[in-house]
Amino acid sequence: MKTSVAEQLRLSDFDYTLPDSLIAQEPCPIRDHSRLMVLDRKTGVVNHMIFTDIERRLLPGDLLVLNNTKVCPCRLIAKKRSGGKAEIFLVSEREPNLWNALVRSTTGVGKRLFLEAGIEAEIIAENDDTTWMVRFHGGCDIREKLPQIGKVPLPPYIKRDLSDTDRERYQTVYALHDGAVAAPTAGLHFTHELLQRLVIKGVERVTVTLHVGPGTFQPVRADAIYGHRMLAEKFSISEKAATCINNARVEGRRVIAVGTTSVRAIETAAKDSEEVAPGEGTSELFIYPGYRFKITDGMITNFHLPKSTLLMLVSAFAGRQHILSAYRQAVAEKYRFYSYGDAMLIL
Repeated sequence: MKTSVAEQLRLSDFDYTLPDSLIAQEPCPIRDHSRLMVLDRKTGVVNHMIFTDIERRLLPGDLLVLNNTKVCPCRLIAKKRSGGKAEIFLVSEREPNLWNALVRSTTGVGKRLFLEAGIEAEIIAENDDTTWMVRFHGGCDIREKLPQIGKVPLPPYIKRDLSDTDRERYQTVYALHDGAVAAPTAGLHFTHELLQRLVIKGVERVTVTLHVGPGTFQPVRADAIYGHRMLAEKFSISEKAATCINNARVEGRRVIAVGTTSVRAIETAAKDSEEVAPGEGTSELFIYPGYRFKITDGMITNFHLPKSTLLMLVSAFAGRQHILSAYRQAVAEKYRFYSYGDAMLIL
């Protein structure tokens, strides 16, 4: 029996060599002055620009789809009763003061951890996805205290302490709805001024929401990639956004997703049709080579980890060989990689 493309692919097919020196530890001093690689997904040809040049590559009538999720200061430093350190990483709210969370500490059901402002965290139960159910006590809603006691959850490959600028720079300028544990990093390059220039040119934009969860950092452990399962992430698409996206498709205008999270939101919402359905839901969509894109015509994205689901997604969109070749060129040209790194426009 003939095997599919996905059945033939292995995790090693999405590996590449990246010097540690190219992993960006700081954001570009000016948001829209990061470098931009433009990749033609039909030919594999690349061009090197800076991000502000993107307005030369976008056309009047193009529709940008932006993810307006907002990074929550969800990393909480706690202490055990013994005085030892612990860490609580909030993932999703079940109800007021009851959260699913990752907990870094020797812990178990019934244990309590102690936070600032007299707040206690009680471990209620262990979930099926490596998270714990945690209830907060202290006479207040923990969500209201997060701006004071929570820290921005920088990715684990940023090997430095949190700085004052991270609260602003690890957030898009159009972030609106709290709920993400990581930034939709392709959007970090946009400034209000650049977005306004695109409006003047005739480039339209809509926003959707997909709250980035810890699955964005979850390694693929299955050698056969189709065996991997994505953790669910909440998303919502308004009636207005769905209408704008569907109209662009009908009119033959390009729908360009800003980030892999926007891609997953609109592709999930399209389901088995060629139209985006409005509403709320969860996405567990794992996109890898062999996937047929229903909505996305172009993509703005950063450079992703070797063997990651995000690298597999862009490989599905532009072709694995084109992507790996572009990444080799990015390494040779000393592009900056990952969340605070440079960008790629795939058309």
